[in-house]
Amino acid sequence: MLDIVEIKKVLPHRFPFLLIDRILELEKGKRVVAIKNITVNEVFSQEYYGGLYPMQGVLQVEAMAQTAAFLILDANGNEGKLAYFSNIEHVRFRTPALAGDQLRIEVELLKLRSRAGKFAGCCFINDKKTCEATFSCMLAQDQDSSFK
Repeated sequence: MLDIVEIKKVLPHRFPFLLIDRILELEKGKRVVAIKNITVNEVFSQEYYGGLYPMQGVLQVEAMAQTAAFLILDANGNEGKLAYFSNIEHVRFRTPALAGDQLRIEVELLKLRSRAGKFAGCCFINDKKTCEATFSCMLAQDQDSSFK
């Protein structure tokens, strides 16, 4: 398991937009499982109908993209690079994720080329799927590696 300190060594994201809290499983170059603890104190939290505080679906997709970025940026040879979200397809939102939930994010690398990766990702609360997508990101050289 990797904590937030280790995650921040790999990802450039910071508060309020770092959307993963812990890496639970990591098969380098293949698969990663992360979690996001959703709280009512998130910048994106707004009270909706009936007092609910959801994490919007688009932010669940961003959490999947950050998890995928961790997977490829943690690989040897990708130090000092950034991953940019470039494509999304086959996205499906199934059920809301609410404040108090722990979102489990599972991402598998489908294909990796020198400058791009394609991934399949799913988000879960307990064993219930909340969101799924196939998406891609591009790798680029970081012009300022000051986040490390």
